Amino acid sequence: MDTLQNMRIFIRVVEAGSFTAAAQSLDSPISAMSRAVSELEAHLRTRLLSRSTRRLALTPAGERYLERCRQILVDLDHAEEEASGALENPVGLLRMHSFASIGQHYILPAIARYREQHPDVNIELTLSQSMPDLFDGSSDVSVITASALPDSELVALPLGSTYSVLCASPGYVRTHGVPGTPADLREHDCLILKTPAFPAYQWVLDGPEGSVELQVSGPVRVNIAESLVVAIREGIGIGILPTYSAVEGLRDGTLIRVLPQHTLQKTTIYALHPSRKFIDAKTRTWVEFLRGHLPALIARDEASLNASSAQHA
Repeated sequence: MDTLQNMRIFIRVVEAGSFTAAAQSLDSPISAMSRAVSELEAHLRTRLLSRSTRRLALTPAGERYLERCRQILVDLDHAEEEASGALENPVGLLRMHSFASIGQHYILPAIARYREQHPDVNIELTLSQSMPDLFDGSSDVSVITASALPDSELVALPLGSTYSVLCASPGYVRTHGVPGTPADLREHDCLILKTPAFPAYQWVLDGPEGSVELQVSGPVRVNIAESLVVAIREGIGIGILPTYSAVEGLRDGTLIRVLPQHTLQKTTIYALHPSRKFIDAKTRTWVEFLRGHLPALIARDEASLNASSAQHA
């Protein structure tokens, strides 16, 4: 019995939620997934998973064993990295997580530039609006936006600050007019961008008069800025967009900035990784690359945003 491989399969089955999903993700037969878990249970003489036709559930022994397996495999990966020189040389698979919008606008282009310098590093990027558990070994580093971070054992490195602006389509403006003050937004359809960092229906606008807080409502709510761009372009209403999601539409005229003297939702972009004794070279060089590369991209987008706003003023 290959205990380590069976541990990896057991973890994947739990994370995937079923033997079928685990088999698909590993491109292996379902029977191999079931056999690996059964071999572990026979070896340990205890049941790890409660199986039914609808779902899998960890037994108490399975929960304890899962955490041990994760730690063992993380330690094993680190031992192999140390022995192979991965602590000094960027090589191998770098598993990244990023919030979706940041990932599309900043991280994917940055990956191309990073790999020009480090061609021996392969990238697995997961885009998601929720934070992964970086201590379970599924991701090496995460790039997120947040107004503040809770206390944790993660290493958090700020990469730059950004903010959001209000946008509408030319068609919407022709039909409904332009709000002249923040209070006028109550008379408009406000499209909602649901993010972990800010209340969905409470908008706080920072402008010449200070901060203005509004309760808004609208016909559409989405959780990814790129989807909101489509809704705004279709003329459904006025929405909040991060600068990096808004600049292209503002530049080509498919979006119009609303209340251009006001900004919303100032956030910091962070790179997060677990606090460990050994940080492999690919994680270290990736984070260092982002710290040198990302501020210029943020400044570029802010300059383009201001130029577009001045052009349409």
